[in-house]
Amino acid sequence: MILYRTIQGHFVEHDGSYYCIDELSFDTLVAHEDLQAYLTSAIKSTPAVPPPPPNTILAPIDHQEVWAAGVTYYNSRRARIAESKDAGGGDFYDRVYSAERPELFFKAAGHRVSGPNAPVMIRRDATWSVPEPELTLLINPRARIIGYTIGNDMSSRDIEGANPLYLPQAKVYDRSCALGPGILIQSTPMPTSTQIHLDILRSGQSQFTGSIALTELKRDPQSLVEYLFRDQSFPHGCFLLTGTGIVPPDTFTLQSKDEIRITIDTIGTLVNEVA
Repeated sequence: MILYRTIQGHFVEHDGSYYCIDELSFDTLVAHEDLQAYLTSAIKSTPAVPPPPPNTILAPIDHQEVWAAGVTYYNSRRARIAESKDAGGGDFYDRVYSAERPELFFKAAGHRVSGPNAPVMIRRDATWSVPEPELTLLINPRARIIGYTIGNDMSSRDIEGANPLYLPQAKVYDRSCALGPGILIQSTPMPTSTQIHLDILRSGQSQFTGSIALTELKRDPQSLVEYLFRDQSFPHGCFLLTGTGIVPPDTFTLQSKDEIRITIDTIGTLVNEVA
């Protein structure tokens, strides 16, 4: 089942039918002891309704923080080493790729996150910007993965490449993250055969397309969660972007009005235009 947060309330799509859930707070939903069981029970006593109009769907986030993992795919390791070579930072990324401890960093507060069909931003002081399509975990306050959504970790590659210590500036700014359109609620892990697909359109023409399977994800999602929750708490739960394995060529940079389309099997397609 897929949970949507909309301006009309919360909807669940299950087996092709939609149900409106009588719960005002997304934070309360995330905090349920067993969200999948709660929603399954709720739709049994709720009549089906028309699907929510696409223009009413919001980012599936309230007071949750968004965190991200870096260098979790070989392609990302290769790209990070290349972009930071002149700054002497390439060795950092090689080390973190093979280390037991993952790279984890804060990405966004809820008010900075764009939803489906909402604009994302590129930094005005950046010259090389790309989207990073990522499987994103929804984690409840008890460190349990309760769902999956699509994430776009917008990144300024020239800023991070100049010095790895500039990563917060390359990654954290208004509308530098998009989530949605909905959350696949399930307690079982995503199959490793799951495909992530990226397509970037400019004036309706494809400028870049790429795909990768979760078999290429080096880190186990549950291990990432365990590290994230070490010595810190998330009373409203949190989201964790698990890293990207799709890297556009070095000659490509996003431009205003580019359309970014990210599709993940069984979750859907997240569409955003660059402001």
